[in-house]
Amino acid sequence: MNPLTSPLPSKEDIQKLPRFQNLTIKNIVVIGSLQQCQTIENEIKNADILGFDSESKPTFNKGEIQTGPHLIQLATTEKAYLFQVSAEILLFLKPILENPDQIKVGFGLKNDAHLFRKKGIEFKNIVDLSKCFSSFGIKNPVGIKNAMALLFQVNFPKSKTISTSNWARKSLTQPQIEYAAADAYAPVLIFKELQRLAIIH
Repeated sequence: MNPLTSPLPSKEDIQKLPRFQNLTIKNIVVIGSLQQCQTIENEIKNADILGFDSESKPTFNKGEIQTGPHLIQLATTEKAYLFQVSAEILLFLKPILENPDQIKVGFGLKNDAHLFRKKGIEFKNIVDLSKCFSSFGIKNPVGIKNAMALLFQVNFPKSKTISTSNWARKSLTQPQIEYAAADAYAPVLIFKELQRLAIIH
């Protein structure tokens, strides 16, 4: 079926699709210090396109202040980099996120932009992929799960338990690491596919 004419698959149809192939754990780098940032600086700064996402420890109580982001994910087609947020890591990431010559791609980035603005970071050259599906006859914003099913016929797992887990913890669990990496890696694949289909130029 021509993807340009295919409607969004149903939840039931998505469940039947083959599971999304994430990056292997050896291609996911967890970064908690400025020293670690410096070892991957060239890889990050030389990428034309970076998949982007961020995670925050959830707030459950009324009046509780959101202190996130606690984790910032950047990815290329080969690797994902998970930055555990500190003042010095934010300072390292600021010129990357504000670089107008480097494309950052992700989903539902309005909330991220708001959080980062509070930290003194203004995104430049950001593409919110949720709004890039009007060529498919889809008027509403599309989530990452539907986008992966539509473009690649795969089931992109989204665990509520992991998404609402404690992202501020010092030592992330393997499910957290894999979940966070996938959320930055998939947008790069989606962006490149939309480019191939001449939907994004």
